[in-house]
Amino acid sequence: MYKPTKLEQAIVGWKRPARPMSPALAAGALVTGLIGAVTLGPSLAHGLGVGVLFTATAVAYVAAASAWSAGRGVRPSRRRRGLASVNRTGAAFLLLSVGLAATAAYRDADWVVIPALLLAVAVGSYGTSGGRSWAEVLFGGLAVVPAVGCMLPWTTRGAYGAMTSGRGNAWPILRTGLIAGGLVAVFGGLFVGADAAFGSLASGLVPDISPGTIMLYVFTGGFTLTLACAAAFLGQSPPPLHVLKPEPAKPAGRWSWAVPIAALDLVFLLFCAIQAGVFLADDKDELLRSTGLTYAEYARQGFFQLVIATVLVLAVVAVAKRYAPAATRGDRVTVQTLLGLLCALTLVVVAVALRRLYLYEETYGWTRLRLWVHAFELWLGVVVVMVALAGVVRGRVPWLPRAVAGSGAAAMIVLALVGPDGFIAEHNVARYRHTGKIDIGYLQGLSADAVPALDRLPEPLRSCALRDIGYDFEEDEPAMSANLARNRAREILGERPATDPRDCASTRSDPW
Repeated sequence: MYKPTKLEQAIVGWKRPARPMSPALAAGALVTGLIGAVTLGPSLAHGLGVGVLFTATAVAYVAAASAWSAGRGVRPSRRRRGLASVNRTGAAFLLLSVGLAATAAYRDADWVVIPALLLAVAVGSYGTSGGRSWAEVLFGGLAVVPAVGCMLPWTTRGAYGAMTSGRGNAWPILRTGLIAGGLVAVFGGLFVGADAAFGSLASGLVPDISPGTIMLYVFTGGFTLTLACAAAFLGQSPPPLHVLKPEPAKPAGRWSWAVPIAALDLVFLLFCAIQAGVFLADDKDELLRSTGLTYAEYARQGFFQLVIATVLVLAVVAVAKRYAPAATRGDRVTVQTLLGLLCALTLVVVAVALRRLYLYEETYGWTRLRLWVHAFELWLGVVVVMVALAGVVRGRVPWLPRAVAGSGAAAMIVLALVGPDGFIAEHNVARYRHTGKIDIGYLQGLSADAVPALDRLPEPLRSCALRDIGYDFEEDEPAMSANLARNRAREILGERPATDPRDCASTRSDPW
């Protein structure tokens, strides 16, 4: 007989809200859909900008309002039941979601903005769903996907009830919206004709009307409305992900558990000792002559293996902690000592990997891939520290999964604030000043974030690097597509346009 998995049990056991969608939530979702149509539509048509932030803020507000109306808000009478900390966590993750969406307003690099927006949806989904365990954090971030299907009957009944209710809850909202829209249209049209400055401002706020743009606005409005309704559904009825919690494991014997971990510690100790000998040697090239590698090649060799080793250590610690013996004080001391030493040695491995990558970057310059893995390895180091504090030094704590997820979202925001393309361009320009070497062909593919740094190159290198980037900024953007990086690039290229030099040949550096 087929036995459903725990995930299937969670989906089947997902209880729907007892009452249909309230008129207030329905109105909030509808307004959010309209906001998405008029703000997100121009962003998709002319480039992602501040409209994405407005849409994300509206969706997050609907999610928070839904959770509060369902009785999941922080109330003094319910603090004793632990709801205060849970809801503070949910609010923090919703704010992180909005912060991730804000990258579209000040960064132009799609390779940063698109992952940040996808992560914003997952972080907001978890912030609305809640949960503490690893399974709840992971599947809570994906809960918005099944919620789209589960919320259809709930929202349909709520909308139908609001429209047919004898109390007339829906009509006053629609009437108010129509009156406000009519007044804005009439008096806005008068002011446009009366003042040229106001007219130029209004032209950026009013979307273009054409068959193609209408279809785009309908799509973005429908997408935003669906996302807002799914967020409202999660706020009213989070999925029962607690059923995914694994059964308690049977502890292993002390020696059968400790010997493998001690052997792994010895391997890490040997590796760290060899690395100390290499990096502290006076003549590194002589030391590495037997390997047939230069110091730069040695720095690159094995970097990704070290990254994989760091990830695998986290898995080993999780499994070892699950089956660790804890019957006696001696067992607990053994667990803390061996796993604590493993985490400490893993931090050394992280430092070695970062040092190797930094040396390679200093030799061959910075690229997007190098910056990605650099940031990822730094974040892994933070995770190792949290795992050591939570799972080794202080025992099992419930905040670790949420802290790891939150640190990942915060790391993505920090990376966006740094401005990866600008960082890459700035360091490559500085490297050119010291070595005379530069890869113009690679720099031409960067985004508007790199324009301020590339503007400091001498001619004709400056025009070679900027001429392809400048083609995207010849026309003004609508207000909802406003982007800080593109506006700054447009100002720089407006003051000093890039010329069209005849020879822009460049020497290609190492591909990754």
